Formats: sequence, C-alpha cells, structure tokens
Amino acid sequence: MDTGEEFGPWLARQLKLAGKTQAELADELQLTRAAVSAWITGRSTPRTTVMTDIAKALGTDVGTVHTRTTDTQAGLPVTWYHRPGYHDGGRDMGNAAAFAFDADVQVLARETCQNSLDERLTENGRPVRVRYTLHELTGETLESFREAILWNDLFPHYSAVSEAAANQKVGRVVDAGVRDMYEKGRLVLLRVDDYNASGLIGDDYEDGKFAAVVRRQLESLKSGPSAGGSYGLGKATLWATSALGLVLINSTLSVPHEGRTERRVIGRLELPWREVDGEPYAGPAWFGRPDPDSPGAMVARSWWADEETVARLHLTRESDEPGTSFLIVGAHDVASLESRSDSDDETGGVEDGDEDTRDIRKMHGRLVEALGRDFWAAMTGGGSRLPLLEVSVRAFQNGKEVVPEKQVDPSAEQPARTRALRAHYEGTTVDRLTEAGQVAARNVPLKLPLSGGSHGTLGTHQAVLLVTEAEGDREGDGGKNQVHSLRGNRMTVRRAGVPRLPLGTNPFQAVLLVGEAAGETAPFAKEAEEFLRAAEPPEHDRWGQTEELTLRWSPSAYRRISALTAEVNNAVRELVARPKRSSSREGGEAVRKALTVRTRPKAKAPAGPVVPVLDTLDATVGDGGEWRITAEVSIPRGDEIVPMVPIAQLDVRSGGRPKLEWAELVAVEGCEVEDGTLRFTPGVRRAKFQGFTDVSSHPVRTTLTRLVVELRAGKGE
Repeated sequence: MDTGEEFGPWLARQLKLAGKTQAELADELQLTRAAVSAWITGRSTPRTTVMTDIAKALGTDVGTVHTRTTDTQAGLPVTWYHRPGYHDGGRDMGNAAAFAFDADVQVLARETCQNSLDERLTENGRPVRVRYTLHELTGETLESFREAILWNDLFPHYSAVSEAAANQKVGRVVDAGVRDMYEKGRLVLLRVDDYNASGLIGDDYEDGKFAAVVRRQLESLKSGPSAGGSYGLGKATLWATSALGLVLINSTLSVPHEGRTERRVIGRLELPWREVDGEPYAGPAWFGRPDPDSPGAMVARSWWADEETVARLHLTRESDEPGTSFLIVGAHDVASLESRSDSDDETGGVEDGDEDTRDIRKMHGRLVEALGRDFWAAMTGGGSRLPLLEVSVRAFQNGKEVVPEKQVDPSAEQPARTRALRAHYEGTTVDRLTEAGQVAARNVPLKLPLSGGSHGTLGTHQAVLLVTEAEGDREGDGGKNQVHSLRGNRMTVRRAGVPRLPLGTNPFQAVLLVGEAAGETAPFAKEAEEFLRAAEPPEHDRWGQTEELTLRWSPSAYRRISALTAEVNNAVRELVARPKRSSSREGGEAVRKALTVRTRPKAKAPAGPVVPVLDTLDATVGDGGEWRITAEVSIPRGDEIVPMVPIAQLDVRSGGRPKLEWAELVAVEGCEVEDGTLRFTPGVRRAKFQGFTDVSSHPVRTTLTRLVVELRAGKGE
C-alpha cells in the first residue's frame, strides 16, 4: 500500500488538529508516553494492531493511518476564516491590485500563462503544459458545488456586501455576480491547470511561493532572470476575473512540504469591508483547515485534501506531475462586450441587456485567440530548440463537454511569424528576401546603459530581427507590417507597426528576439533581460519609461530602447524595400530635351529668417496605445528657415496641458530630424514628418484623451 507522509510528522499534526496531547493519546492506547514520543520523533513505528487503535482515537479509518495521504477530520474541520476588522477602524473597500487589470479572460490568459512559463521546471527539458477549462454549473451540480464550498457560511457576507453595493465598486460587481447565479440558476467556473511547473511550494506564512500568492500582495518570487512578471500583480487577475471574488487552489508540489506533495488545497475570497451580525470584517477570507498554532485555532491554513474532496471542489488534477490548479468561481468576461462588431449596434442585432459576459463558448474563443497571439513563440520549436509551452482550452456544462478541447497551434494562429522563428532555430535564414517563403535575419544593437545613473555604455547586446512575407489573409496572423518583440520567456511583449515604409512594400511580418530569446550565448543577454524587464509596466505589453528603470539606471535610460526601435525600423525598411528597376537614361534625356517648360520669374525672397507653420495634421491611436501622427508644414519663402520642435500635449479644460514625450520622430520629406528638432531643406515650401508618442509618458489612457500638436521655434521653450 502506497504511503504518503512520514508517520511521525503526520501523527504530530493530527494530534494538534484533534486537540490531543501525546500523554492523552498514550492513556487512550494504554501505552507509555515514551512510546508515543518515539513515534513522533521517528525512532520507531507502531505495530499493525496498534494502528487500528490509533485510528479509533483520532476518529478516522485505519486506511488513513496506513496511507497518510490526507489529514483526519477530527477536531478541526475545514471552514472559512474571515479577517477581522482593523482595530483602528480602517476600511479596505477591495483589493487595489485587482484594479490594475480589467475583468477580461484575455488579460487572464496572458498573466496566468506568463506565470506558468516563469515556473516551468527546466531540468527535464519538457514544456510547461497549461489547460484552461470552462465549466458551467446548473441544477443539482451547482447545488453540490455550493455545498462543497460551504456557501451557506458565505452567504451572510455576500448579503452584507450587496446591501452596501451602491457605494462600492467591488460591491456592485459582487452583487451582480450573486444575482446572476440565483436569477439564471448558473455558475461559471474557469480552471487554469499547469503541469511541469514548480507548484506553490513553501510554508503557509513564511517567505515562499505559496505565501506570495495566497497570503500577500505585491510580492513577486520568480524562478529566473528571464521571468515575465516582476510586480506581483499578475495573480490579481484571478480574483478580478471572478465576479464573486473567489478562487480555490489545488497544488502538487515539486518540493515536499510537511513530507507531502499532492493535493495541497486552500481558497481565498476577496470582498470589501463589511459588517455581519455586528462584527466588522476587513476584506479577505481563507478556506482551509483551522491552524491549531494560531490564537484560538481561528486562522485557516492549507490542508492535504483527499481525492473525494478535490473532486467535489472541481479541483481534480489529471496526474501527479507538479503544478497548480486555480479555480475561478463565478468567472465573467466584461471586456468581451467591447469585441462586439459595430454592426450589432447599427442593425439592432444585440439589444441592451442581452449581452452575456458569461457565455462559455465566446470565452473559449477569446482564450484561444489571446493565447495564440501572445504565446505563439513560446509554443514554437525548431532545430535544437524545444517549445517552452503547450496550451489547450475546453468547455463543459455539468460535466458534459460542449466545446471540444482545442490545442492551440502556433503555426495556425501566427503562420508567418512561426515560420520566421523556426527558420532562425533551424539556421535557414537569408541576408535578403529574394524568393517567397524566405526569412531574412539581421542583427540590431541595443546599447545597455550603466546602472546607478553613470554615464557610458555597459556593452552592446545584439538582438536578432527576423522578417518574412505575411501569409495573406490567413486567420490569426494579426495586423500586417508589424514587429513582435519578445525576450527570454518568449511571450510577445511589444507589437508595433513600422512607419515610413517604401511605397509598394509587400506585406510582411517581423520578429525581434532580445535578451535570452536571441540566444543565451548572445553578448550581454542576461543584462539585456534585466534592463528590459525593468522597462515593462505591470501589463508587460511594451518597453518604455518606468519608475524602476529611472531608479536603477537613469531618467534617460529609456532612450536606449527608443534607439533600438529606430534601428529595428531602419533595418526592416531596408530588408523589405523592392530593388530599384534600371531605366534608360538615354530615353529619359530625350524626353526631357523635347519638353519646354515655361517658368515664372522667382519672387524675391524676404530678408531674414522665416517661421514654418503647421498646416495639416492626421492622428490615430496605434495598437500599443500611442498617438501616431502625420503632419504637413507650410514654409514661407525665405533665405533662412527657423528650425522647429514638435510638441505633443493633451487637451484639458483648465490648467496647463500635460506634455507627452516622443518615442520616435521621422522625417518624411523636405526636412530631417536632429535631436527632436526639425531642420528644413533650404528652398522647400512644404515638408512632412511623422511622430509616435511614448505611451509611458501618457498620464491617462489614450482613448480618453485629445491631442494637441504645436511647432515651437528653437528648443521648444
């Protein structure tokens, strides 16, 4: 018979749970206290006949004592522990970390899959496997689940939140989630399982991955320098996606804790401050076994559950491979409403109130879309490089599969980019694109700054740029003429178009590999990883100015990234430019001589410098949230043209206009850009330039703003 934990530690914990001392157990067994002490310390083990008596004393069956794969139920049953209100009267109206992200399954997919990649076990060389399971419960299945999570104990707390919902944003979300469950008789569960990952190792309270996820906020304990996360905010997306603020967890550990590895279970509830039966509660609550070492055995800690319990909680894992299962209770996808086509509004296809944020089929499709878009590179292998990730999505209703499990295929979701990356891994890239299907490669430099604000360059990291033709209109290939940038964990961090492309350029896709993604042997790969990781915001969707970048390097360190972007754009333009056709000089010269063009006498240019004027402006919002402008400048006649500085500002009703930084300024015609200043070609009457703002300098979301662009003489003062 398979056994779990060593007998001594297991028995010691059971005595604590049952509230018994070693002396009391010895009396019940009619043995000496020394005999029980020898079992606890591991100096001896009880005979088989004594095992039966121990099971009776602990109120369990003899099989549990023999196998020791779970705790007994004696004394301290699993329950909810709600954190008491603060003694100083302070109130938290929700977990602020959850407000960093929208209730969006695509954001959830990005954050959870990134976390799984960061915790992949690398020793065996296998990818981390992540599975997303949507499960809609109704009828008896729903009732059975609510009984398993002790819903009747939770309901008074939800009722208290609902009563105060009008004054609390979190309260309104929770109230809507509870009402949907009762009015429509359903509950949507979204489970995220990963395998070949570290699992939530460590103590319940001390430093470790378990405490960082379950007990704490804003703590990030990642396994390596190429990890995607760094803020400790990503886990908040789990609770943000739950309309009930409830997540259950089952972890299989890669490192034993208390001598055990399988079915370490706990739940965490995130609610705002509330008052129930005259008692104030601070916010969070935990679902677990009361800790006998806490005052009054009140605080709930994780427990080692049996197979029947994890099945009732919908937390059964498919194997004993290390990793963690997160069950989001009451999952909803508010952001899916934004994906409705405009025709729905124009034709009346969707009436107000008919939108369903809990449609598991729509959520299934959005998960597949996001995973293919953001993690295609992590799922791609070639040559000696193996994929880092395998992902699938499935959907059930009351245990019956309604959407078959779909394995996300990077070559189907991102065919051109996948082809480019495989060619790089297999060493089949070329210097220039001359035939269909080829992949061109080019090294581009990233000059890394010295830390601590010191002037100078630490070294030059050579990133790898890959360019190939786009796959026509194949579904999932995303916007054409874009560069997908990624680093060590191969998650797409930045997606951006390439400005000022030559006319007639064939549609293409480009991939930029930076840091360890360019190869662990690339010069300064680890330093580039550290630098770019610090340049990412909590969403990990761009590189730019951040507080960490300023503190660890300098306020101007982000300019190294802007320089990298300029190098990449120049390289792409060169690689995709069509070769110029040769023309007959003789024929052109003959035509020129045969033409007579009447010209008016030139007007006398005014003396002194002339000031160019902004004439027309075209602005759009890019995929990365940046303002993208194309501006034309009218230039009066004159011998000397004053250099001008483009200034981007946000239009506000009162006060000074906030100034935005430029990520890139590009001269199109009639001018050139030098250190942010436009210098105009002598004699031109019109000029054109393009600009792209630095999203990290935006104080608010771009779609909520209006842009003002001015030209100022000199240095823009």
